[in-house]
Amino acid sequence: MLLVALAERAPGRSVEVRVPPYGAVQCVAGPRHTRGTPPNVVEMDPGTWLSIATGRLGWAEAVTEGRVRVSGNRADLSAYLPI
Repeated sequence: MLLVALAERAPGRSVEVRVPPYGAVQCVAGPRHTRGTPPNVVEMDPGTWLSIATGRLGWAEAVTEGRVRVSGNRADLSAYLPI
């Protein structure tokens, strides 16, 4: 449900957020990606996602520590977190 809440808070399809094996959503306004691997991807494990989404772990800290893998210039989700 937290991934769905993120997609509702940041509607769009320019960033794909992946939390394997539980889910993935596309969010953030901007150019829409339709084929292959998206240029803007955020991926993390479920525990990290729960910590970030609930405010127990800051976005910048998680990225710096390598707990979140990001690619692309739109992959900064700090404006939308915590939920």
